[in-house]
Amino acid sequence: MSPEMIVIYKSSTGFTKRYAEMIAEEMECTAVDFRAVTADMLSGYDLAVFGSRAHAGRIDGFRRAQKLLQKSGVDRMVLFVTGATPQTAVELTDTFWKQNLTEDELRSLPHFYMQSGLCYEKMSLTDRMMMKAALAVTKRKKEKTAFDREFERAAACSYDFSSRKYISPLISFLRSL
Repeated sequence: MSPEMIVIYKSSTGFTKRYAEMIAEEMECTAVDFRAVTADMLSGYDLAVFGSRAHAGRIDGFRRAQKLLQKSGVDRMVLFVTGATPQTAVELTDTFWKQNLTEDELRSLPHFYMQSGLCYEKMSLTDRMMMKAALAVTKRKKEKTAFDREFERAAACSYDFSSRKYISPLISFLRSL
């Protein structure tokens, strides 16, 4: 058991929760839904692993989690983000990190990406409408990039590419601490 570490997740369709539970199992610690976390609850931990989804180009709940962790006195944070972008699309994920983290955070905040999928059945109406609109815009393009064609194919229906192998870099990092 690792009492100095906690895994906190913000999950909408279940992918991030599943990854958080895998990480907690590997690290023998607790995984807790972000909605249930308080600063008092976190005050006994040295390290918090925060996981959330990539949503509309942003890390859902990240800045609120940072504030909560600072308030609680947690010394260190590790970040993981789940999303539908393929694990192999390193250039896209690098751009995503640069858009969401400051230069200092890019250097000092350990961050990991884990491919998951899409689950239209569990998405909010707003999220389903956003996906439908993005898909419609892509379909109307006259000249499509390889990414556009892949997006059309991937966004057509629900799928799950999440895998325990995607947590390996994060687990290795945590075990090295």
